Amino acid sequence: MTRGLANEYGCSPPEADADLAEAERLASSFQPNLLGEVYVSRGTLEIQEQKYAEAEKSLRRALSLSRDRGDRPLESTALANLALVATKEEHYDEAIEWNQSALMKYREFGPQSTLPKLLGNMGWNYFQMGDYVNALDLYEQARSESVKLGITGDSIIWLIDIGDCYFQTHDLAGAEASWRASLDLAQKLDKKDLLAQSLNNLSQLDLSAGHLDQAARHNSQALSIEKAADDAPGMLYSQLIAARIEAARKNFAEAEQLYESVIQGTKESSVRWEAESRLAELLAQSGRSRQAEQLFRKSIDTIEGLRSSITHEDFRLSFLSSPIQFFSSYIDFLVSQNRPNDALQVVELSRCRTLAEGLGISQKFSLPIEGFEPSQTAARYHAVILTYWLGTERSYLWAISPKRTELFILPSAAEIRRLAQSYRKTVAVDSVDVLATQNPVGLKLFEILVAPAQKFIEPQSRVIILADDALYGLNFETLLVGRPTPHLWIEDVVIDYANSFVVLSASTRASAPPSRKILIEGNPVSPDPAHYPDLPQAPAEIKRIVGHFAPAERVAIERQQATPAAYFDSRPEQFRFIHFDAHGIASVVTPLDSAVILTRQGDSFKLYARDIVAHPIRAEMVTISACNGNDGRTYSGEGLVGLNWAFLRAGARQVISALWEVDDNSTLELMDHLYAKVTKGAPADEALRDAKLALLHSTSVYRKPFFWAPFELYRGI
Repeated sequence: MTRGLANEYGCSPPEADADLAEAERLASSFQPNLLGEVYVSRGTLEIQEQKYAEAEKSLRRALSLSRDRGDRPLESTALANLALVATKEEHYDEAIEWNQSALMKYREFGPQSTLPKLLGNMGWNYFQMGDYVNALDLYEQARSESVKLGITGDSIIWLIDIGDCYFQTHDLAGAEASWRASLDLAQKLDKKDLLAQSLNNLSQLDLSAGHLDQAARHNSQALSIEKAADDAPGMLYSQLIAARIEAARKNFAEAEQLYESVIQGTKESSVRWEAESRLAELLAQSGRSRQAEQLFRKSIDTIEGLRSSITHEDFRLSFLSSPIQFFSSYIDFLVSQNRPNDALQVVELSRCRTLAEGLGISQKFSLPIEGFEPSQTAARYHAVILTYWLGTERSYLWAISPKRTELFILPSAAEIRRLAQSYRKTVAVDSVDVLATQNPVGLKLFEILVAPAQKFIEPQSRVIILADDALYGLNFETLLVGRPTPHLWIEDVVIDYANSFVVLSASTRASAPPSRKILIEGNPVSPDPAHYPDLPQAPAEIKRIVGHFAPAERVAIERQQATPAAYFDSRPEQFRFIHFDAHGIASVVTPLDSAVILTRQGDSFKLYARDIVAHPIRAEMVTISACNGNDGRTYSGEGLVGLNWAFLRAGARQVISALWEVDDNSTLELMDHLYAKVTKGAPADEALRDAKLALLHSTSVYRKPFFWAPFELYRGI
C-alpha cells in the first residue's frame, strides 16, 4: 500500500494500480483491519486518474468498513474524499453534504490540520453554487483555522477565495485588498502557483477598471509562472484572462483563438460556459451574429445541464448567481439585434426557476418559451407590466400594456443600485418624510425607472412590477413624481409585484375555492422576551380582523395555542385568507430558515419557510403582519427569498408581507382598513393601497412612508 502511494505521488499510475491491487489481496487474506485504508488509497488514486465512478465505489467500501468497525478517523477520511469526488463531478450540493458529515467527524476525531481544507472545500462548493454569503463565511473560517494552526501557505488560498467572493458581490475594494494580501504572502513564501492566481485575479480588477496594460502585465507574469511549472489548469485560466484582454483591445482574431483553446482544453463547466459566452460576445462584435447566437445557446445549455443535476432546493435558489452575467451578455446581444421580445424571453429563462419548478410549471422554461404572450398577460390583469433587467453597462425596462410592448434603455446596474440602496435607507432606516423634503433621489429614481414608460400608464390603473437586483428592496410606491406638483407615485397607481411572466401567466385557479374564510394565528407567548417581546397591539389587531368575519367563517389561534404545529393542524389549505400577527425573522445565510416566531412547544417555536413550502395551500391571500416578512435574501433570477417566497411556493395566489421592521400601532390601523375593504369584495391590491393612502393622508406621523410602505403585495400562481 505504501509503495502504491509512492507510485501515485510519483505519477506512475500503472505501477500504483498494481501495488494497490496486491495490497487489497493481502489485506483481505491477512490484515482485514487495513482493508479500509487500502480502499481509501485506491480511491485517491482513482480520483487522480479521473475515474470518479470507481473512486466513489472504493471510498464507499472504505466508509462502510469504517462504520462497521467504529474506526472514526478512517470514516472522516472516506467522507472527505467522497466530498472531493462529488466536487470533481460538479455535484456541488452532494459535495456539501459529504463535507458537512466529514467536518463533524474531523472536529471530534480527525487531525485538526485537516479542518481548514474541509472548511475551504465546502466554501468552494457553495461558491460554485453561487452562494457567496456562505462561501465567504467558510473561507473566513478556513483562514482563521489556518492562522491558528500556523499553516501559513494555506492562508494564501483562502485570501484568494475571499477576494473571489467580494468580487462576485461587487465589493471591488474588498477583492483588491484580499488579492493584494495573497500576492504579498505568495511572494514571501515563494508559492508560485498561488502567486499566479493572485496576479490573474488582479488582472480581472484591472479589466474592470479599463487598465488594459496593467492587466496584460499581471496576466503575462502569471502565465510565465504557470508555463515554468507545467500547470495546465492554471495556463487555461490565464488564457481566458488573456483572451478578455485581447478582446478589450479589439484584437478579435487573437482573442477568438484563445477562447477556442480554453473551450477545447477544459472540462470544468464554469470555465467552459464563461469562455463560450465571452466568445459569443466577440463573434457578435465582429458581425458574425448567427455564430454568436449558436454559441450563446450552447453556453446556456451548458449552464442548464449543470443546474439540472442539482437536487436540493436551497442550492437551486443560489445557482444562477454565478452565470447570470452570461445571460446578461445574451440579452445585450439580442437587444443589439433589435429583438426585444426574444431578449425578454431570455430574462424569463433566468427568472424564478425554483419557484416555478415547485409550482409544477417548469416545463415552460426553454427557448422559445411556449405561449409567451406578454400583452395577453397584461390584458388578463388589466395592468401595465414593468419588467427590469439590471446589467453591467446598461439596464433595460420592458413596458408591457394589453396592446403593445416597448423596450427602454436605462443606466448601469451600479448607478441604479447606488440610488436604490440610498433611497431605501432614507425611507426604511432614517424614516424621512421624503415628500415633505422632496427627496432628490426619489425624484431621480422615478425619472430613471418609471418616467420612460409613463405614456403607457393611465391614472389610477394597475401596474405590476417585475424587479431585479437592488430593485427588490425598493417600494416603487414611495418614488416621487415631480409633475404637475410633487407627489408619491402611490397617488397615481395600484402597484403589485410578481416574480416572473411565466408564473404570472400560469396564475389560474381551476379547482374549487377554499371552503372556509380566514385562519389567523398570532399574539403568541414569547419564547424569548429579550429577543421577541410581546407585540402590544397584537390582541387588538386580531380582534379587529376577526370582527370582519362571521364566527363560523373564522379560526383564531392565540397565546399558548399559537404554535408552529397548530398552523399545520388547522389544515391551512381549507382557508381563503391566512393571517399571521407575530414576529418574523429573515435568514440571509439560509433563507428557507426564515421563520414566524410563535409559542414554544417543546423545542419548537419557529414556523420555518422550508416547512411552509412543504404544505400546499390554496389561499387567495396570505398576510404576514410581522417584521421582516419579505426581507429575505436576494438571489439572481429568483428574487427575494424568505417567508413571502415560501407562501407563494406553497400555492398562495397573493402574499402581503413587509420589506422592513414594521410599527405595531400603524400596522393595526392598516390591517383593519385592509380587511374592511377585502370583506366587502375589494381586490386585495386595491384594498391595501386604500389602507396605505388613509395613513398617508392622515395628520399623524403615520403619513411617513416608513409606516405604510413596508407592506407589498406579491402575486403568485
